Amino acid sequence: MITLRVYGILKDEAGRILVSDEFIRGAYYTKFPGGGLEFGEGTRDCLKREFKEEMDLDVEVLDHLYTTDFFQMSAFREGDQIISIYYWVKALEPIKAPLRETPFDFDERELKMYEATGETETFRFIDGKDFSAECVSLPIDKVVADMIREK
Repeated sequence: MITLRVYGILKDEAGRILVSDEFIRGAYYTKFPGGGLEFGEGTRDCLKREFKEEMDLDVEVLDHLYTTDFFQMSAFREGDQIISIYYWVKALEPIKAPLRETPFDFDERELKMYEATGETETFRFIDGKDFSAECVSLPIDKVVADMIREK
């Protein structure tokens, strides 16, 4: 089975890159915000929905940055292939979601989410000059991080 994922690269005025720190299925991951494409939705609509659901943030989806061009097995489902699509995004309003300074610094609300669902996430910015493939966990995100660093 092929799974389509859509992610947004949000860079603020200071040149910092937004990442999501997540605890999923017993492991910690730092990745770009976004998620799975749902039936009946386009990639841009998916990304807008994901930002709204995860951060209560309205975004404008800008230019396409990258689509996976190599085989990548799913980290979560054996036998599934992942294709990820990345876009630049712009926040259309101030960010209301709590932003952290430290990776995986989950607050009480996020820990309650973990208790209910077995997953949780929080968000933080990484300074553009410090941003690299080492800052993210997933193989496709590392490719994109290198692309961002080169720009």
